[in-house]
Amino acid sequence: MANVFDLFGDPVPPNWGERGRPQHVPTQQNRNRVSLLVALGWSPPRIAAALFVTPPTLRKHYFSELKFAQVARDRLVAQLGLKLLEGVNAGNVSAIREFQKFLERNDLMLYGQTAPQPRKQQQAGGDKPAKAPKLGKKEQAELDARSPDAGSTLGELMARRQQGLNS
Repeated sequence: MANVFDLFGDPVPPNWGERGRPQHVPTQQNRNRVSLLVALGWSPPRIAAALFVTPPTLRKHYFSELKFAQVARDRLVAQLGLKLLEGVNAGNVSAIREFQKFLERNDLMLYGQTAPQPRKQQQAGGDKPAKAPKLGKKEQAELDARSPDAGSTLGELMARRQQGLNS
């Protein structure tokens, strides 16, 4: 019965159709999925939900994939680098550009630096002045009344009066 497959190509477990829940049969495709999801930083409960198994079943059948999270990430980055290199060797211009970015990120990682931030993130940083505290309607109206527009007649009159009071 090990050679029987369901509609998705997964092997049918030996106790299929009997009482109780059928036993999970790990496949190479599922092992690859788990390795990829671990490399992407997914948590074990989230991976288990993606595979439609419980977290204990995930730990039981995919222990070796879950154990080496950093190794999985390194393998994923290495595979990406190999694919980019294949594109570079084929003369793909966009692959060449991406490979250059890949090398720059790798060099920055080797020397313990961080990648430069995009312009939008740089502008959103500490370059902006601090915002004034938000005022209520009454406070804003009082502030507006005390500082009228200098180009208006009323503003000029109030400015003269303020100068007369201060002298």
